[in-house]
Amino acid sequence: MGGDTVVWPIDRSFAISRSHMRRPRALIIGLNYAPEPTGNAPYTTGLAEGLAEHMDVQVVTAHPHYPQWRVQDGHGGWRVDDDQPGLKVTRLQHYVPGNPTGASRILSEATFAARAVAAKVDRPDVIVAISPSLLSVASAQLLARRWRVPVGVQVQDVYSRAVAELGLFGGRVDQAVLALESRLLRRAAGVVTIHERMAGVLQNQLRVPRQQLTVARNWTHIKPAARTAADVRAELGWGDEVVALHAGNMGAKQGLENVVDAARLADSRGDKIRFVLLGDGNQRAALERRAQGIRSLTFVDPLPGEGFPDVLGAADVLVLNERAGLEEMCAPSKLTSYFASGRPVVAATSERSAAAFDVYDSGAGSVVPPADPAALLDEVLRLGRDDEGTGARGPVYAETYLSKTAAVEQYYDWTMSLLGEKRSPSTVAVGAP
Repeated sequence: MGGDTVVWPIDRSFAISRSHMRRPRALIIGLNYAPEPTGNAPYTTGLAEGLAEHMDVQVVTAHPHYPQWRVQDGHGGWRVDDDQPGLKVTRLQHYVPGNPTGASRILSEATFAARAVAAKVDRPDVIVAISPSLLSVASAQLLARRWRVPVGVQVQDVYSRAVAELGLFGGRVDQAVLALESRLLRRAAGVVTIHERMAGVLQNQLRVPRQQLTVARNWTHIKPAARTAADVRAELGWGDEVVALHAGNMGAKQGLENVVDAARLADSRGDKIRFVLLGDGNQRAALERRAQGIRSLTFVDPLPGEGFPDVLGAADVLVLNERAGLEEMCAPSKLTSYFASGRPVVAATSERSAAAFDVYDSGAGSVVPPADPAALLDEVLRLGRDDEGTGARGPVYAETYLSKTAAVEQYYDWTMSLLGEKRSPSTVAVGAP
């Protein structure tokens, strides 16, 4: 990995005044898109819709399959095109593993990447690739080289750090993935990531030059609760116990065994509490087996978008749980929704993680060590019984720092900068925090 940074030569002859030309065309390549409710999909969707206000956008994506890891009912087919004014969404069939391990997940990404390269699309002026899914980034760069157009990469998770911190392979494979991600990102015309901490990792560990890096935060994408907390609690069978809710994907990086064990401890102590795991994912079945016989734990299936804010607002405490050892791979998107709900947050995560940074920065919750069920249980009970106005700080933080309008403007500025246009002052390149 030694040597100078390599940046592919880009033909910028098209970076001229467009006042008398057609609208620029952007191609977005990413595995996840609406109607998937969690993960990267809401942000890729918002990015595409925001850019479509200024340019013609085509999205190449897969059929909705996350976090259940099965294609949603009503979707499927080799290729489906949905044309809207200024925005075309092309969905491609790819391999969806029922139990995505490291190898099967790579195969899933590989089949999508191959389909994306072969898909017939209009020649764009700029390509945006969404990572994670390094092979999608590689596909975008192959197309960019074919068409001699710039490619930018949006980094939602640092792929190589995920592989290392989740222990998917180990040893030489980890180093190979790190080298590949570094090479792909350094070849991009620009890289945008969602948190200052992640930008520091990209610069210091993956050697992405500072001048190529931009930070644009993920935004709050839920609406205010439409129903009262009392009505929702009655419907779900929640009484006057403290309700601690974890919402979203149930995968390896969430490490939700910690929540199951906290609920088991609550049973043994006789604490008046109910932990709720809301959502789905490749670890849900294993978690349900682990939770057999535990009274203080409930599983709830994913909810439609309009019901999600109501359930968040009905909980006493919102739980963010991360597997021990996760520090640098991601900034959990669920915090944007948690903060907007106005409920206090307890984050079981490393003190060095982006999640811990945001919880401390917002003042809307507290942080406990990961993989410590007793610490999680005690802190949830403390905040659940006496919020002291902690949760009310979340909406203020979300409105101030996690605005969708501001984020979409940053992404538009960044995309135009890839085309050689002058970068707006609202888009700031950062280095290590």
